[in-house]
Amino acid sequence: MSYLLDANVFMSAHNLHYGLDFCPAFWEWMTHKGHTGAVFSIDKVADEIQAGQDDLSVWARDHAATLFRRTPPSLAPQFGAVSTWATGQQYTPAAVNTFMMAADFYLLAHALAGGHVVVTHEVPSNSPGRIKIPNACLGLGVRFMTPFQMLRTEGARFVLGARG
Repeated sequence: MSYLLDANVFMSAHNLHYGLDFCPAFWEWMTHKGHTGAVFSIDKVADEIQAGQDDLSVWARDHAATLFRRTPPSLAPQFGAVSTWATGQQYTPAAVNTFMMAADFYLLAHALAGGHVVVTHEVPSNSPGRIKIPNACLGLGVRFMTPFQMLRTEGARFVLGARG
């Protein structure tokens, strides 16, 4: 199983649960899983992280080759499928336009193309003013989960060293 991570996974981990300064094991786990191809994200998510211009953006830049895949032109059929789904729902034109300009649109296309599980902190919402990743996943038949579900499924363990 491969996991495709939303920007909020990195940003929330950095800002809340797994700061780079006090929980390096989480970031080492991400890098390790990135090397195996089990965990990754995309260039558009890296762009969102880079906009922060903080230590997370430095970390993302340093791990770009391992964790952030480029968006190839071969995803055109998946872009069409995601676009058709979004425009066929009861969302406002502004919501559809915003969605199709954001990294979320690209994440869904990548997930469809590769059968990846999308990992996000977002939860489904029936708001016509914003397309949420889980709603799009449900509509397109893409599996999704929270980062905590991914960590449990993968058996991640961040254990302190032996105390002396």
